[in-house]
Amino acid sequence: MKTPMKTKDKREDRFEAVIGLEVHAQLRTKSKIFCGCSTQFVSEENVHVCPVCAGLPGTLPVLNRKAVDFAIKMALAVHCQIKETSVFARKNYFYPDLTKGYQISQYDQPLAEEGWVEIQTDHQSKKIRIQRVHMEEDAGKNVHGKRGSYVNLNRAGIPLIEIVSYPDLATAGEASQFLKKLRSVLRYTGVSDGNMEEGNLRCDVNVSLRQRADMKLGIRAEVKNINSFRFVEKAIEFEIQRQAEILEGGNQVLQETRLFDANRGETFSMRSKEEAHDYRYFPEPDLISLEIEKSWIEDLRGQLPELPDEKAKRFASQYQLPQYDAALLVQEKELAEYYEEVVNTSHQFKLAKLASNWVLTELLRIVSPDKIETSPVSSKHLGELIQLITSGVISGKIAKTVFEKMMISRQSPKIIVEKEGLRQVSDEGVVIEAVEKVLKERKEEVEKYKNGNEKLFGFFVGQVMKLTEGKANPALVNQILKKKLAEKK
Repeated sequence: MKTPMKTKDKREDRFEAVIGLEVHAQLRTKSKIFCGCSTQFVSEENVHVCPVCAGLPGTLPVLNRKAVDFAIKMALAVHCQIKETSVFARKNYFYPDLTKGYQISQYDQPLAEEGWVEIQTDHQSKKIRIQRVHMEEDAGKNVHGKRGSYVNLNRAGIPLIEIVSYPDLATAGEASQFLKKLRSVLRYTGVSDGNMEEGNLRCDVNVSLRQRADMKLGIRAEVKNINSFRFVEKAIEFEIQRQAEILEGGNQVLQETRLFDANRGETFSMRSKEEAHDYRYFPEPDLISLEIEKSWIEDLRGQLPELPDEKAKRFASQYQLPQYDAALLVQEKELAEYYEEVVNTSHQFKLAKLASNWVLTELLRIVSPDKIETSPVSSKHLGELIQLITSGVISGKIAKTVFEKMMISRQSPKIIVEKEGLRQVSDEGVVIEAVEKVLKERKEEVEKYKNGNEKLFGFFVGQVMKLTEGKANPALVNQILKKKLAEKK
């Protein structure tokens, strides 16, 4: 089956998609959830393993308090109700990377329930409800290569939270926005790195179609273990197309678990409903129930930082930014902090929009939002550059040249401007001399301007700027040119 086309067809009028996500996030603890093994990501196999996370007989799990703290903080950040009592359960199934033969998770008594996050779609906000947040351990990883197939248990016992949404998502774009918002909140709270490349953030996607205006849900297919925003969108788009074609043909969609082939942009069947596992959950006998006092919850609530939505509202109000700009600036905590440092350094609170433009265009051209700490241009230096623009020392055009030199040398813009002789020419006498020279050399264009071709004004500005090597003050050039050309009429 080919990758779905973007063009709208009759199916979009007849069917609507119902989408829910199950997001697994690795908690940012130093040790695993039930033992003292390190959670550090390493390429060497089976170095962070002990009898507990390897599931050897006779070993007993001990719950990591920090993992519980992190899980509660995330649940609070997405407006969930924390349960006073939650219970760990054994999820029984056989797979080579699950050495115990079961996974310790939470089932009918999860840590938290009934939350929400807000996303922006087509310039409108939409609340996506969260059904539950629960804790569990990760399994190991099956590795297949030239040396054969084996199991790497470095990830076994890594602490996870699973965030399960209600089926409130209607498009692939909404699903991607929801996942991005969760990742942003995870990183703001310090609960998780959200590094999808290292497997710190993965999600399962549930997709079904139903007739428009029909309240009854269709039969869903689950696509497992997707590890990028782009793949989430592609997998959903493919599923919508696949299921629509099945329904259009008068057939029934099978309830099944599928995987996404990133190379082909397609999903394929992993197991059908008839083969689906009965996990035979029962309470974990080696762990007592988790009792969470209100004082514990309130203490963690007080540790929550200013979250993305709150920060975006403050940016829009305090710095008079468009909502769109504010939302982009707060997508990563480090990016938001960088922006505020730029504004504070430039001392130009009334021109915070200029700082926003520079951060969102020039800065994000050279570094991604989640890698701001690697930027060759510091927030202090960018703030100084904006200060040079607003004080008239350099023009906006020269500022871009200075920025390029800052990227390479990592020097202060003040040093670069002085060393390279890039100060803006605001001496009226110098500008008059340049204007008169251009008008004298361009008599033919001057005549055309006098005869009504006023579009040539921009041409004259360009010639003056070229003559002054881009250093002339543009406002002054415009002022003097208008005066001199008016004299010639």
